[in-house]
This record gives sequence, C-alpha cells and structure tokens, in this order.
Amino acid sequence: MTTSASASSGSEGTIDRLVEANERYASSFAHADMDSKPALKVAVVACMDARVDLTAVLGLELGDIHTLRNAGGVVTDDVIRSLAISQRALGTRSVMLIHHSSCGMQTITEDFRHELELEVGQRPVWPVEAFKDVDQDVRQSMERVRTSPFLLHTDDVRGFVYDVKTGRLREIDPA
Repeated sequence: MTTSASASSGSEGTIDRLVEANERYASSFAHADMDSKPALKVAVVACMDARVDLTAVLGLELGDIHTLRNAGGVVTDDVIRSLAISQRALGTRSVMLIHHSSCGMQTITEDFRHELELEVGQRPVWPVEAFKDVDQDVRQSMERVRTSPFLLHTDDVRGFVYDVKTGRLREIDPA
C-alpha cells in the first residue's frame, strides 16, 4: 500500500519499487527452513558502501555468513556487540574485516559531530570513526576484535582492503 507520505519522500517511488521487488521475491521464496547460524561460521564486517557487493566479491550463497555493515566498516562497540552474539549464540568462529579504497570516511573528520551538534542542537554520543589511512584503520579494527573480552574466538581475524576499481581484495598485515 502506498501512502502519500511514502510516495513523496526520498527518491520518488524508489521504496515502492523495492517493496514490489520483495513481492516478486516472496512469491517464490524457498528458504523458510534455513538455519540462522551461518554455514561457513564466519562473520564479515564491511563498509556500507553500495559499490561493495559482498555476495559477489566473496562468492557467497544465502546463509553462508553473518554480515555486519557500517560507515567505513570500522569495529565499533555495536559491531563488538553483534560479533559477540554471532559467536556466542550462533557459532561463528572467524572474523573477516573488509574496508575499501576511495572510502567516504577518508574525506570527513571528527568535526562532523560538531557540525551535527550545531545543526540539530544535540551532540551525537557516537564517534565518527573517520580515518585517513585505510590500511591502518583495518589494523585498528583487527586489534579491537582481537582484544575484546566479549569475543570467544579472536585467533582467526583477518583484514582486507577491497579495491573498488579492480574488484580485488588485498590482505593487510596486522603488524
């Protein structure tokens, strides 16, 4: 059902098209019995950038992994929360971190919080987690996972940078 508010907000009709696509998907849905535990026992933390299609990049099928995405793919407190649940309740054992080249988080600064405060009259409680050096930010994220007391499995943590121009992953040495 389309309301005037939904039709007039955002990109005209985009959400309506997505809902229609869901109707087509649901009409032949064949995964009702799929387990919520990922088959590969891997949780992937990646940037939310629309150019990063994890299913294609990693050759995945539905149900293979847990996917956690945010701006920059950085390991925040909320990512640790989700990883703890993924490991402790749903059996994942490995963590793969994927940042990417030409990330928008490299173009902003922590001043973004101050700008928001001026605009809305309230300072966000969360850090922006902007970065200049993508490799170093992957290392920082790996370290946050490896040292978290809330995670059971911190021995198989690997970090990568996805090149948005070539489609290739480049592994980052944690040292």
